[in-house]
Amino acid sequence: LERLGEIFAYEISKTMAYKPVEVETPLGVAKTHLLMEQPVLATILRAGLPFHQGLLNVFDHADNTFIAAYRHTKKSGEFEIHKEYVNTPNLDNRTVIIVDPMLATGKSLVLCCKDLLAEYDIKELHIVAAIASEEGLNHVQAFVPTAHIWVGDVDHELTSKAYIVPGLGDAGDLAYGVKHHQCG
Repeated sequence: LERLGEIFAYEISKTMAYKPVEVETPLGVAKTHLLMEQPVLATILRAGLPFHQGLLNVFDHADNTFIAAYRHTKKSGEFEIHKEYVNTPNLDNRTVIIVDPMLATGKSLVLCCKDLLAEYDIKELHIVAAIASEEGLNHVQAFVPTAHIWVGDVDHELTSKAYIVPGLGDAGDLAYGVKHHQCG
């Protein structure tokens, strides 16, 4: 996921504005281009951290936003999205890149995006997912129509428990091991 984050960051960087600068080296002056402004990288904890790190490897001066959101599964098997924590700099007039490796139903991404867009005047919003379901992609496009959406692949099946098939499994568990206890 980290490597994939680097690839997405490179592709997104090609859509951003640059300014010409001069860099002095021991042997002379070179002309190059740097980003006009650094983006803010936002991630949904815990699954998004390796993906986020990949983008941060490229946008190494970016500000960061961290969001704690998770599925709270009821005994019936249905689930609700709980968002408990947001740590962010001021996002007014900023480009925000929000990363979540698995865009399954799109509910957690929509909840997070709507909250951020309601609180801040975000200049440009990019959503990045390694894998998306068709249903989740359609949900995000319907509720966050101005966002630029970047996905590695779209899988067509979403199970009754809202898991993408074939997907890649639980991204957080793959990166950090299976969680045995979830608060809430």
